[in-house]
Amino acid sequence: MSAALETLMLAFAGENPLAVPPRAMFLGAQAHPALAAWPDVCGWQPLKPLAATWERAGLERVDRPTGRYPLVLVLPGKSRDETLAWFGMARDLLEPGGRLLAAMPNTAGAARFEKSLGNACGQIASLQKHKCRAFHAIENGGWREDEFAGWLALGRPRVIPDTHFTVQPGIFSVDHIDPGSAWLAAHLPENLRGNVADLGAGWGFLSDAVLRRCPKVGRIDLFEADARALDCSRTNLAGHPQELHFHWHDVCAGVPGNYDAIVMNPPFHTGQATDVDLGRAFLKTAAAALKPGGKLLLVANRQLAYEAALEASGLVWHNAGTNPTYKLLFAQRR
Repeated sequence: MSAALETLMLAFAGENPLAVPPRAMFLGAQAHPALAAWPDVCGWQPLKPLAATWERAGLERVDRPTGRYPLVLVLPGKSRDETLAWFGMARDLLEPGGRLLAAMPNTAGAARFEKSLGNACGQIASLQKHKCRAFHAIENGGWREDEFAGWLALGRPRVIPDTHFTVQPGIFSVDHIDPGSAWLAAHLPENLRGNVADLGAGWGFLSDAVLRRCPKVGRIDLFEADARALDCSRTNLAGHPQELHFHWHDVCAGVPGNYDAIVMNPPFHTGQATDVDLGRAFLKTAAAALKPGGKLLLVANRQLAYEAALEASGLVWHNAGTNPTYKLLFAQRR
């Protein structure tokens, strides 16, 4: 359970607790035991692992937040534009006189965002715990609506300059093409064929590269945990004639199917911390999803020790290239 979530829920405990509302919407929803006793709370969570945990707790989830609520809870992500956009979303979801309550780690700029929200609302209250801040304001008819409208606009899809790729704030590599993915794309063998999977597909850059570079590929399955990135990939790949399948999916849980080839630039961060085991879980999933003789093509930062994980998964691998930052590891299932 995240420290920001614990701090958020402290607003409903202690000496002067906020009243639990009859209905609430939770943006960036994360399950907390206390929410089971709330009369009606609905959550929007674009990240599949957190969404799955929310649903396993018996809580209602929506793909798109709509309606009006007396309380909107916000646990935003890491980027500035995403955080402000979620404040704008929250304002649109509030009933007149409703309360907006957000929580963030101090390391994510909580004090700065509290000040921004306070300037837009006029008055704001806050508490600090667990190296996080929770802050809230009541809609009183005097909020600066132009400020919220500008924040809401920050979350709209945009095009990366000098490309045709659509992205959205909050997803990975939102203002440029990831250089590791670009390096892998430039070295993809043109003889890839058959059914291909892109694990951790993001907004579709590697899949687009495969479809452009490898004419014998007939189908690509994109597996991506961030629903917003997957929506962008649908836009970015819309012009390709090959068979495309988009899966909102946690790759660490395994993927169905047998593939002739898999491409990936596996993630290696959980929050702000390096998590090599996350990348290794991707490798394990990839190995299990390859046909005998199937190929795995991945790019990784040079310092990440994935070679032993490839061998442990029954793959024969070789280093297909190294530069000062990245290495290409090409493997094949025995």
